[in-house]
Amino acid sequence: MNRQHLYLLALALTVTGLAIFAYKWKVLGFPLASESVVEAWTVEAKVTFSKARTGPVKVILAIPAEPRAFAVLDEQFISRGYGLTVEGEPPDRRVVWAIRRAQGEQALYYRATITPAATEGQDERPPPFPPVPELEEPYATALQELVDRVREESADIATFAAAALRIINEPRPEEAVRLFLGPGATELDRARFARTLLEAARIPTDVLQALRLAEDRRDMTLEPWIRVHTGDRWIYFDLREGQRGLPGNLLVWHIGDGPVVQVDGARGEEVTFATRKMLEDALRVAEIRASHDHPRIVEFSLLDLPLATQAVYAILLMVPVGAFLVAVLRNVVGISTFGTFMPVLVAMAFRETQLFTGILLFTLIVALGLAIRFYLEKLRLLLVPRLASVLTVVVLLMAVVSIISHRMCIEIGLSVALFPMVIMTMTIERMSIVWEERGPGEALKEGVGTLVVAAFVYLVMDINAVKHFVLVFPELLLVVLAGTLLLGRYTGYRLTELTRFSALAPGHRQ
Repeated sequence: MNRQHLYLLALALTVTGLAIFAYKWKVLGFPLASESVVEAWTVEAKVTFSKARTGPVKVILAIPAEPRAFAVLDEQFISRGYGLTVEGEPPDRRVVWAIRRAQGEQALYYRATITPAATEGQDERPPPFPPVPELEEPYATALQELVDRVREESADIATFAAAALRIINEPRPEEAVRLFLGPGATELDRARFARTLLEAARIPTDVLQALRLAEDRRDMTLEPWIRVHTGDRWIYFDLREGQRGLPGNLLVWHIGDGPVVQVDGARGEEVTFATRKMLEDALRVAEIRASHDHPRIVEFSLLDLPLATQAVYAILLMVPVGAFLVAVLRNVVGISTFGTFMPVLVAMAFRETQLFTGILLFTLIVALGLAIRFYLEKLRLLLVPRLASVLTVVVLLMAVVSIISHRMCIEIGLSVALFPMVIMTMTIERMSIVWEERGPGEALKEGVGTLVVAAFVYLVMDINAVKHFVLVFPELLLVVLAGTLLLGRYTGYRLTELTRFSALAPGHRQ
């Protein structure tokens, strides 16, 4: 297999891993930092009404449905004794409370946790052009006069809407405006008239009822807004100020000019709103958001596994990272170790014992086990019985060290049992063979190299960012695999060999 094939394979793995990573980061909103938090809001709608006599009551409350620029993370419906049904599809979504017998003052609550969406989302399909409102005289003539005036002061749909709102909001409105809006006109009445004026020019228009998010505010009411369609997108306008564009803290609660709450069987209904700002874990928010928008992707994610299984994979996914680091330290730096994967497993054991204590325990057990291994060598045992004997000795040494450390009130010593027994046994066996074949110097060199590599791998694997990336973005292991494949064809000098063969360098003086 030629190098070109290897390079193409490594490139394909890298591109695939980075593409999946970028999609999860940019589109799904998975955070790059383990302790990232995002801004979230708790919004609450309180419905109150009075029932004089005992009887049935039915309450219908409009609730947010896929609000623009926001994502609903969680919803709660608080109502004692009431039946609950959520009806409708976006954008007309509502909750229906019903009860057979109710009396006195009643209060129902709807509470939602929302957060800014990763993307603003797409508006629905372009609406049809509305028909011209059919009004009686003198309203029809007055409306046409207003349309003509606004058309003279505008150049397109956006400027037409802005000019219409400016005329409606004038401190001293002209006679045609006063004809439609009397002294007692509410803001919702003004929004309805703005829609009538825009529809008279055959501009698709909606009335919105929105909630302005503020930190720890109570007894709030909805603000009327309007939006007009330009043919390819919606443009939003503040009815009060006439300003264009939705601010970042405005939650569109309901699309339409109808009442937000309707109560059958009672009177005095009123709805008030409260908001509270808070911080939510960014990873949790991304999981919930992805489960709503891309459920199939989350179903095949490690984050959908049980927590106990996730904890296991949080360790297993570190093994390829550690193996890549060992390959770099062996093939590029030139550090000798006992095998390739044994330093990784020792480094994983350091996660429980901590680095300094783990090195002491590793050195102690290997030293005692090596002494006993040399004693067993004099008995001239066969390989398998000898390994079984060394394994038994290792287990006994673990138990003795644990008991002694416990008596000395050094509880960290108990974690020596986490060292893989078979790996410890094979380390002792391998070190004894190197000792006999190549001398104690080489055996000690590889033993120290193993500890150095294990310590370095542990320090890397103990970085919170590395732990976060391998669990949340396991596709990045494809990039690690690509690097490992490329490293497998490295035939250059190792760093330690640069010093070893420095005498052969050009210009070197004896």
